[in-house]
Amino acid sequence: MLTDSYKLKGQRTQLVNELKKMGINAQNVLRAIEAVPRHFFFPKDFIDKAYENIAFPIDNGQTISQPYTVALQTQLLDIKPGDRVLEIGTGSGYQAAILKVLGAEVFTIETVGILYNKANDLFSRLGLQIHTTYGDGSLGIPSLAPFDKIILTAAAPKLLDNLTQQLKINGKLVAPIGTIDVQKMLLVTRVGDNEYQQSSHGNFSFVPLTGINGWSV
Repeated sequence: MLTDSYKLKGQRTQLVNELKKMGINAQNVLRAIEAVPRHFFFPKDFIDKAYENIAFPIDNGQTISQPYTVALQTQLLDIKPGDRVLEIGTGSGYQAAILKVLGAEVFTIETVGILYNKANDLFSRLGLQIHTTYGDGSLGIPSLAPFDKIILTAAAPKLLDNLTQQLKINGKLVAPIGTIDVQKMLLVTRVGDNEYQQSSHGNFSFVPLTGINGWSV
């Protein structure tokens, strides 16, 4: 049973206030964080921790990202209604839900079967029309490219050319790039056929991207 409460809504409001203090200022992102019940995507035995600003373990050694990280990546993407967005790493499904609430057409790919199945079921129960794919996220989804925006929710060892090439001109990609232990959050904008601009937005620690172009197959 998916239920919300005044108490949990109040905790979301408190979380939004915390995110504001941390520098999240995109009003549409803050509204989406307040609108989407994170506890729906959280392990049911630990719902009391759902609105703490922490990452938390889910199945198969993966995590639901820290709310600040979700908010920052989403803010950097600058989502516009109707944007076609590719998410690499469905995980719990929380990030995809935030993108959908912002008005994006969301395509998400997951390589872990149990997570893919759980997210699919949850999206259906919530009435979220999100396109899901089971497969190697490090390849992207070339058959559905180009995308307006691409987001990686796992750490890549380098900026992957095969993903930046799936962007439209003026499209944006946000990804944690670096070592297994620490990554820089990069924002990459495709400004021409073979021309990109990039900026860095702090250090993070994500689970590793697997697959052919990730850390392991």
